[in-house]
Amino acid sequence: MKNTPKDLREHSRQTKKRLAVSGVILTVLLGTLLIAFLYGTPAAGCGLVFFFTLLIPVALIIFILSLLQWIVKDSDGHDS
Repeated sequence: MKNTPKDLREHSRQTKKRLAVSGVILTVLLGTLLIAFLYGTPAAGCGLVFFFTLLIPVALIIFILSLLQWIVKDSDGHDS
């Protein structure tokens, strides 16, 4: 077994991303199942539509912040 040094910041970033994605998936699945159990499958379909509609602005914000981070990292070496 090889002991290779790891970038702890990259590991932390990857772990946080996995936790966030898992939390969203768990929320959508559990929420949909609970809605289906309590109110029926048509209401669960409406709940799914709501969840995915809610994720659109969240995804846009994440995309814009990632784009800004990429621009800042790219411009670090080009100081004039």
